[in-house]
Amino acid sequence: MLIELKLGEFEPEHKGQVELYLKWLSKYEKEDWEEEPIALILCGGKDAELVELMDLERDNIHVAEYWLQLPPKDLIEAKLRLAIEQAQARIGFSGSEES
Repeated sequence: MLIELKLGEFEPEHKGQVELYLKWLSKYEKEDWEEEPIALILCGGKDAELVELMDLERDNIHVAEYWLQLPPKDLIEAKLRLAIEQAQARIGFSGSEES
């Protein structure tokens, strides 16, 4: 796994740089039994639509934002609820099933 820390916003050229690192890792560091390496680009911000249009996950590249200050508690709670709902939707969990 490769983690790249960037100051500021995600830029499209970050993809090319990380692709080069991934190719190097795959050629010189990866063992035959290992899966292809993945990259995580940590940025101060990202344009979600740009990241989606670049189809980075196809290339084993993921982009995430870091925070220098915590946002308000209600915003964190809302983001957490949304993430849980999206995860449940992906696995087909309705929440109404009884054990």
